[in-house]
Amino acid sequence: MQWRYSQFDPELEGLAERLKHLNQVFRELLLHTDGDVERALQILAQVGKRYGLLDEKLTIEQFRRWLEQRQTITRDRSGRARLSKRGEQELRAGALEQLFGGLTADVRGEHRVPASGAGLERLSETRAWQFGDALHLVDAQESLKAALSRSGELELTEDDLRVHETEHLSSCATVLLIDVSHSMVLYGEDRITPAKRVALSLVELIQKRYPKDALHVVQFGDEAREIPIDELPYLSAGPFHTNTKAGLELARELLRRKAQTNRQIVMLTDGKPSALTERDGTIYKNPFGLDRRIVNKTLEEADHCRRLGIPITTFMLTTDPTLVEFVETFTEVNHGRAYYSQLDELGSYVLVDYVRNKRRVVRG
Repeated sequence: MQWRYSQFDPELEGLAERLKHLNQVFRELLLHTDGDVERALQILAQVGKRYGLLDEKLTIEQFRRWLEQRQTITRDRSGRARLSKRGEQELRAGALEQLFGGLTADVRGEHRVPASGAGLERLSETRAWQFGDALHLVDAQESLKAALSRSGELELTEDDLRVHETEHLSSCATVLLIDVSHSMVLYGEDRITPAKRVALSLVELIQKRYPKDALHVVQFGDEAREIPIDELPYLSAGPFHTNTKAGLELARELLRRKAQTNRQIVMLTDGKPSALTERDGTIYKNPFGLDRRIVNKTLEEADHCRRLGIPITTFMLTTDPTLVEFVETFTEVNHGRAYYSQLDELGSYVLVDYVRNKRRVVRG
């Protein structure tokens, strides 16, 4: 006996799978081209033909129209394709899925800490009722047990009332610092793309899973400036030095205005500090070695953040011994955290540290 499934079209099913793969490659190319849709599509046309993702049944123009129909891309006034707001969100979601696909969704907008306290999540443990406790937290069964244990009768008093403990929840204000100095693309090694992928993933994580958190993004090269989250896909490294102190100063000022008790700085960098803003606004630069004046001013800023209770988590995109030594000193001064990871492992370290406990101190 043969069975025929009328709703299943193997040709359409195969096309959907190819579109999925094409879209994944397209998103990766968007990261490498700093969000340039036209350039990404040009490269995709070459790659797609070479590896059989594109042919006469599925051309690059058909894929372009598919992206337009899904409202992933749109056209500007000159007719040039660009990412839509939905496309930017899909890029963040794709980066999150690529790096952190093993995560499962849970209660949104909450960071659990290893202590009970005022919160929204009811625990199985109970305690004696205290003035001010919400009535909906009263455990009737445990309260009746307490009354029976006390008098042997079902006669409740205030002392018999038992309430559920709740899990303490916290929110956090985070500034994400991204190094855009020339060293991020120096000697043909692309470090800005994985750093950008991590930044996009972290933004998507916070916005979807922790919507009560505050998040700012700051890029730093010769100078530091805050950028809108929507600009992340278009971020690129430039002919800049590394003014780490300026980035930290701006991050500290942004966090100073926040009401959240938990505040932190997450810094993605691969280079030593090599620039310093003078009092008159001029920028002192020295790319050769570790300039003690620049280093000392940067360490002073790290200590200033420590005194304000702002830990700095540094993710180094290099394992150069000289730079590792500097970051270890920097981390010790700040009482912060430092990770020295390979480019392809950076993302998982960011996520694990952020979700598990953002206040945990890990010294290099």
